[in-house]
Amino acid sequence: MTSETGSSPRSARPLTLKSSGSMTKKGDRGAKEKPATVLPPVGEEESKNPEEYQCTGVLETDFAELCTRSGFTDFPKVVPRPRPHSTFITSSSTSEKPNQDDQRLSASCSLNSLESKYVFFRPTIQVEMEAEDKAVKEIHIRGWKVEERILWIFSKCLPPLTQLQAINLWKVGLTEKTLDTFVALLPLCSALKKVCLEGNPLKDQPYHKLMAQDSTITHLSLRNNNIDDVGAQLLGQSLSTLQNSNRTLVSLNLAFNHIGDKGAGCIADGLRLNRSLIWLSLAHNRIGDKGALKLAEVLRPFELTHVEVVERRRLLLEKGTQERSLSPSSSRHGDSRTEREKSQGIGASSMALVDKTEKMQSLKSTKGLGKRKEKSGEVVKKEEKSGSSLATQGAPKKEDFTKGGKGKVTIPEQKPTKGKGPKTGNKEKRSILMEAELVGESTEIVNPLLEPVEHRSGKVFLAGNKVLLHLNLLRNCITEVGLQGFFTTVQYQVQFSKHKHSAKSPTGLLWLSLAKNRFSPQNPMYIMIQEMMLPRDPVNKAKPREEESLSFLS
Repeated sequence: MTSETGSSPRSARPLTLKSSGSMTKKGDRGAKEKPATVLPPVGEEESKNPEEYQCTGVLETDFAELCTRSGFTDFPKVVPRPRPHSTFITSSSTSEKPNQDDQRLSASCSLNSLESKYVFFRPTIQVEMEAEDKAVKEIHIRGWKVEERILWIFSKCLPPLTQLQAINLWKVGLTEKTLDTFVALLPLCSALKKVCLEGNPLKDQPYHKLMAQDSTITHLSLRNNNIDDVGAQLLGQSLSTLQNSNRTLVSLNLAFNHIGDKGAGCIADGLRLNRSLIWLSLAHNRIGDKGALKLAEVLRPFELTHVEVVERRRLLLEKGTQERSLSPSSSRHGDSRTEREKSQGIGASSMALVDKTEKMQSLKSTKGLGKRKEKSGEVVKKEEKSGSSLATQGAPKKEDFTKGGKGKVTIPEQKPTKGKGPKTGNKEKRSILMEAELVGESTEIVNPLLEPVEHRSGKVFLAGNKVLLHLNLLRNCITEVGLQGFFTTVQYQVQFSKHKHSAKSPTGLLWLSLAKNRFSPQNPMYIMIQEMMLPRDPVNKAKPREEESLSFLS
């Protein structure tokens, strides 16, 4: 009895359950002592509320404690993610061991050795850490179902990880409900930029929720999710519409899905007014010539629809009113147009009087230019004292509405002693106009409808999307018809990059993959596209055909 009562609370509980029937036969005293040792630990476990736990920022400790408080008896462990070279070494070392040491242990194979061999297949949370402070920067979950309770635990222990940058979920059995919980978790992670959600097909395809307007995700991978034209339409609308546009997403991977011509056209519509996406992969889909022509059309000057033209005019009107109201020069210079018209007449008459006095004094005296300037200054002072009397004498009829003493304000601004007054005013105007142009350029970058357009036979053409730098259409259903569209696009972008005025302006595609489609690799247009794109690629300077060997990276 002393050994059982002195044991730990967890080991004491199964003992009471197994021997409860025998304890009643030995006497009432033994039966009363056993429950007294079990009740305190049960009360302690019930008092541990997972919501009251304060996370420490150590994922391994926080996740284990929250799982224990939530009632999990067997939960995944947080382990470092094995690197390719380390797994390669372990595989070679394990292959040598059976030949040397483990031959004598092959006959006595126990359950523990089997578990150690297949420990790789157990559910784990693999993490990648920073080399300096050992902080978690990436999380990888592969091949086990993530339930609602696990996501709730993640919502508690992931936000304290201030350096968490990426979350990778591969075949975790997500549902529409768990996806909503996961989407609500993402804004809580301040440093999170990359999300990989691969191998999680959903019936309604609500993957566009990851591209909401308040999302901070810059890299999104949705490979192998059975996304068809319906899901592609939702993703295209999340890229851009007339009302809003995604400004954070930089790369989007939609490879290994079921996107066809209609879905590719919807994504092309999203690229019309999107100026943030620079990397797009549509490899291993079902895109044909119609979808390829839509994608190629967006990358060169395209015609605006009637709705887009109306929206452009509305934005131009709003931009004009905002510049007048927000610019510092609008209130001062805009309201003083009449004053400047008045001052022109006053200045003309005053300068005429100055010239007359200088001519008269130059005939009488020969003291030099210095005295002339002094006397001209005296004449100007006399004119300032006389005020409107001098102005009304030499002013034309347009200056008849210069009454009210406003001439006194404009005359001191024009100091004709050295002739530098109007020049400084012009410099101020130029600087203000430069600031207004910078404000205008920022609004043009925000909304592509305010970009420069071209008018052809009554139609308005936008310059096209030149922000997209990487486009992968490997292994689709494109024939020579779609290839012709991309040939025209690449030819235009090459000419545009040669004649561009600013080095900071976007250049267009730098990498384009059209290999493994329904045309011959020896097609002349395909070879010419590769020859034009090869000098534009800043990374790969190898032969064009070597990109086919890198198709597994798509």
